[in-house]
Amino acid sequence: MTTPLQWPPGYRINPRAAGPDAAVVDAFKTMPVAAIGDAMSRNIGTVGLRQYHARLDTVLCGPAVTVRVRPGDNLMIHKALMMVEPGDVLVIDGGGDLTQALVGGLMRTTCIARRLGGLVIDGAVRDLCEWAEEGMPIFARGHTHRGPSKDGPGEVNVPVSCAGLVVLPGDLVVGDADGVIAVPAAEAASVLEKTRAHLAKEEKIRETNRAGTADPERFDAVLRAKGLPV
Repeated sequence: MTTPLQWPPGYRINPRAAGPDAAVVDAFKTMPVAAIGDAMSRNIGTVGLRQYHARLDTVLCGPAVTVRVRPGDNLMIHKALMMVEPGDVLVIDGGGDLTQALVGGLMRTTCIARRLGGLVIDGAVRDLCEWAEEGMPIFARGHTHRGPSKDGPGEVNVPVSCAGLVVLPGDLVVGDADGVIAVPAAEAASVLEKTRAHLAKEEKIRETNRAGTADPERFDAVLRAKGLPV
């Protein structure tokens, strides 16, 4: 019988988790985050993050490699970058701390070399001009010039909470100009179909709005149910 690994308190490095099928991941690259959120109850997604890449039309999409770090320390982020596969998205729980940056321009060079799909960080970044360049989507809570320590502790590929979003290793993470959302890997195919159906419904509404033929009963019925005399 294999003896379980014994990790010091605060440390853990788990293997990379397989994400959804590649075809499903590719399909989500054309799905707006807002529509995915609508298909998942409108109550899921990060809160308080902003994009640091410049182009609004940049899309982040890929399976999650998760990292939990001590605020201001990036030792385990470096370790995670040794483990990622092309297209993975690094999701970092930095506790929302903004006193020290967790990633900067030098690490961006590594991210590009590893063909990372992007980063989502509940913490701070630095070297903003470099992150603004095309080629590496990144969402973070804030920025500072102050650099990180590399002492630990930290964990890789464990469940994390990132800016109000629960992410498990292998979950599909999608980010665009509206925000960032995570789709459980086991539910990705079904959420994709629900998102497509939602977009088809929206297209019908958009057409009636464009033509000026929207049915007033759509909202009047709701108002009457609340007791309004309309």
